Amino acid sequence: MSTIGKALALLDTLSRLDKEAGLTDIARLCALDKATARRFLVELEKHGFVEQDQDTRRYRIGSAPVRLARIREARFPFLRVAIPFIKTLAESSTETVHLSEFSGGQLSTIHVEDSPRAHRIIVDVGSLLPFHATASGVAFLAFCPRAEIDEALKKPLEKFTDHTVTDPQLVRTMLDETATRGFSISHQGLEAGVISTAAPVRTPSGRPIGCVAIAAPLSRTTKAAIQEFGTQAVATANAISEKYYGSERPTGTIAKLRRTD
Repeated sequence: MSTIGKALALLDTLSRLDKEAGLTDIARLCALDKATARRFLVELEKHGFVEQDQDTRRYRIGSAPVRLARIREARFPFLRVAIPFIKTLAESSTETVHLSEFSGGQLSTIHVEDSPRAHRIIVDVGSLLPFHATASGVAFLAFCPRAEIDEALKKPLEKFTDHTVTDPQLVRTMLDETATRGFSISHQGLEAGVISTAAPVRTPSGRPIGCVAIAAPLSRTTKAAIQEFGTQAVATANAISEKYYGSERPTGTIAKLRRTD
């Protein structure tokens, strides 16, 4: 990994911590020696990407990423366009609904609407969504070109629960089913006791840019309910696509995309 890549990886690691961290902990988490970690932190601090508390000497994420995020959202208002649709879906489903976006080779949650029920699924903004183990990941990958699917599945697939599918061939079967159905279903793939469904938000050419997902406790979700959630997720994802890109609806098909090697 390049020097810039290591510095950005450190920044990404710091952004995922729920509290400030000291130099030793940051170096350990990033598998760096302390001198290198310190050098990266000093440079990142100069440009506002990290901040150091003058009393505790611990580090936290700085304001520069927020400024860049605001500029990006102002010019490409994906989140602003999508949130009203996500809120509506959460109200109609009464379950937790979350929106993800693809960036830097990863799919991560960018907005969450919590279920009003006492027993609900908790999803954190910023959480990564593994392609093989989440409804969002499967829904996204199912509509990607064949070469990108091959690239994602050639790495070892992590097992998160007893139900996580880690056989690449079985994952491919899930992708084919999702492409045919229009939405994915994840049965306790990332967390035991959780069932979820998702549909991709796509460009007019059919390429996915993110996903709309509904997550619910397995204990109260029937087969009919998850099918209905999937249909609702598709309708919401399509509505977001139309609003974001204009009246031109996504026309690319999975068959067309997968012919591109």
